[in-house]
Amino acid sequence: MATPRDRDVPQQARELHRRLSRWRPAYQPLIVAYVVIVASDFWAAGPTPGTLGWPLTVMWTWPIFTTLTGIVGIRRTRRALRASAARWHGQGLTISGSFLIVVVPTVGRHDTYPALERSVLSYVTFLPRCFPRLRIDIVVDEGCEAADRIAELAAGSPLIRVVTVPRWYRTANGTRFKARATHYSHELRICEQEHRDDTWVLHMDDDTGVGPDTALAVARFIEEQAQAGRNAKHLAQGILTYPREYAVNRLTWLADSARPAEDVGRFSAWTGSGTPRAGVHGELLLVRASIEATIGWDFGPRSIVEDAQFALIFSARYEGRSGWFGGRCYGASPACLRDFFRQRERWSWGLAGLVFNRSLQRRNRLLLGYSVMSWVVGPIQNVGVVMLIGVMIADPNTSPVTYLVIPLWALNMAYVVWMYWEGLRVNAEVSADPRRRWWESLAVVLLIPIFGLMESIPGLRGFLKFARHAENKFLVIAKPS
Repeated sequence: MATPRDRDVPQQARELHRRLSRWRPAYQPLIVAYVVIVASDFWAAGPTPGTLGWPLTVMWTWPIFTTLTGIVGIRRTRRALRASAARWHGQGLTISGSFLIVVVPTVGRHDTYPALERSVLSYVTFLPRCFPRLRIDIVVDEGCEAADRIAELAAGSPLIRVVTVPRWYRTANGTRFKARATHYSHELRICEQEHRDDTWVLHMDDDTGVGPDTALAVARFIEEQAQAGRNAKHLAQGILTYPREYAVNRLTWLADSARPAEDVGRFSAWTGSGTPRAGVHGELLLVRASIEATIGWDFGPRSIVEDAQFALIFSARYEGRSGWFGGRCYGASPACLRDFFRQRERWSWGLAGLVFNRSLQRRNRLLLGYSVMSWVVGPIQNVGVVMLIGVMIADPNTSPVTYLVIPLWALNMAYVVWMYWEGLRVNAEVSADPRRRWWESLAVVLLIPIFGLMESIPGLRGFLKFARHAENKFLVIAKPS
């Protein structure tokens, strides 16, 4: 029987929650893809390598550590979801002892406001069910374009507060962009004596909403930490998903299938094991306020990926104290290819800067450098590009220097297939209509070489901008509503 709280939640949301509670990442797409690819590679490989033999042996084997980490993450995610289901038995939960503060920085433009409104209203709808002590801070710069609309939105609920960053405000290290606004709200919480162990800060992007599963997963994680004593975690992250109905551009939506799969795989492996060396993303990032107070967000004027930098500092100071939970947040893919490219370029640009930031722990930078290198050389790893080069040099032979690397090549490619296949499944299941269209499953696999170029070309451009010491820019793309 539905409780009074349950009856306040839209029927569609309750159905979504029931559907998602049964979800587990599947091994089958990985296994099937691996068998097909390894058989095809052995069949196609010649007895001797060609001109491309040595370069391909290195480049196509290079991502194997990322692949193995992702597979570990799949296993870890399945175990975590089973353990959560066994412990809670589908029970609801109300957290009365902890205070949850949702922090939503926004550029405050008219073209980003519709997504902000959708997201904030989702917090007001779903989070109070589990968190009687709740506040939503919308962080804006003084004089932002949509200030009046944001003020009107805040007036609609006593849970919402607008935090305005004054024009004159400067951080000690000269931090700019989103990190400056986030640090201002962080300092405000310290002034208001909210940097306590029983206060948690949920960082969200202005286009990313929540659902009933999000509220319940966050509440369960916080309750588990209250019971864990000295072994309690201080940071956690869940899964970023993209409902189909939020997609303006179907190609970018399909390309973003990889992102929830990364949360289930690689990010689950690192963050879920206790130390987020792979970084975190800026939405659905849950941090204990007392711990955030020891790190802050004042990372200097060149910081444009403050979430990843926060994660690396946390990894050095609080090793083994992060966790992963199975809740999802609901965002929107870039509205056009240009915005998709600009988004990836900024990420690559900022991450390259962290690789060479000597203030960060060396072993964490080495792992990040490995990942950035995999990204930067992506254009020349791409199967289509390799085939084109082979035709141009009149030597299309792609055989490796040794057959021993073929199983590794096949595993790397099979993992990529799994990412897009499973990520599409996740994004479809969180949509109003959870059925995958027959052509979506086919397209998401056939377009993998195209998606690879969509990811790697802006990745290379971002790295080159860093190498040229170009002026940092934090470009905020338009947010579909």
